Amino acid sequence: MEILWFLFAVIMIGAVLGPVLLRRRGGIRQVAPGSPDAADPANYGFLRQEELDIRMPGPDADLLEVLDLVQRTQEWKAASQLLAGTETHGERRWQRVQAFAGAASLELQQRPGGVSDNPGGQWLRVWRAETPKDAGGAAVHAEFLVQQAWRTAAQGTDEFRIILEEAKEACAQAALLSPGDPVPYIIELSIARGLAYPREEFEQLWLKILDRAPAHMGAHLAALHYWCEKWHGSRDLAYDFAEAAAARAPRGSLLAALPLFGVYEHLPEVNLVRGFYESEVVTKAVEGALFAVHSARADDPMLAHVRHLLVFFLVRSQRWSEAMNQLVHVDGHVGALPWTLSEDPASDYAVYRALAVAGYEANGGSPATLSH
Repeated sequence: MEILWFLFAVIMIGAVLGPVLLRRRGGIRQVAPGSPDAADPANYGFLRQEELDIRMPGPDADLLEVLDLVQRTQEWKAASQLLAGTETHGERRWQRVQAFAGAASLELQQRPGGVSDNPGGQWLRVWRAETPKDAGGAAVHAEFLVQQAWRTAAQGTDEFRIILEEAKEACAQAALLSPGDPVPYIIELSIARGLAYPREEFEQLWLKILDRAPAHMGAHLAALHYWCEKWHGSRDLAYDFAEAAAARAPRGSLLAALPLFGVYEHLPEVNLVRGFYESEVVTKAVEGALFAVHSARADDPMLAHVRHLLVFFLVRSQRWSEAMNQLVHVDGHVGALPWTLSEDPASDYAVYRALAVAGYEANGGSPATLSH
């Protein structure tokens, strides 16, 4: 165990792990690049690191097509049409709102304007100006402001607070344009965290979401942050929130995986306890997430989020075969926790993937034995 994680630490500093891991029953060690014994993720059909898509956790062909069109032409109408045709209470609408807002925010960061006549994200400003009653555009604008606050302003500063207050007003406008839509209130959850809503005010906001979409996984993930120890709650409050949601989850819901996200949010920065990832609390949360994955719809938009986090925990606990079973479903897209917290999500994901491949082959696995 110590040798494995020493290797992991060395790799995280910058070594390229994939082509230099030896398949050896009972252990993993480094070999020269190109060795015939080296474990190679490409043997499993996995994409090269530079080909990994960091924008989304899983595929959404319609969204990618529209995003490409909007950013290429700077025309917003296709985005409006896509959101108008997306089911209001579902997970996919929330993900698409986030994606459009994120695209505009990144464009603005890359082309802030001033000297330029074409600042980034101009299509979103035109969208809001030309169709102020478009509920989709209003939601994207509110989420855009939230992302701008977290991306460009230091937490606790006047600038941060001012942007979030503006986002709060934008959420209220979006909610008026689409009264049954949970998305404006889900966006406000991040504002509540940033502005430190009192618990009573936060719970009132949460009830509005439960009234509209009680089993919304994305909303629960956003709310979980508020209850975490590093924000406005504690480890116990976060665990209680996650476990209560899992207990009331309808059959086929991914809410059964929420406790695993609670465990992740409270991982020690430095873990010196041997076998932590085989502990009861981690094992119970992993088993709950595996159950949720096995019982969820194959087209559930949140499924990839759970699978990505499972890869992290399964590799850490050396459950190589189970990690590989998750990787075959998510490889190609890495826009999910825990990778998105890194400055180089593709690199972090590739490290864990290479460890999974090496551990799997060290214990007798091969491409022929891996089920897809």
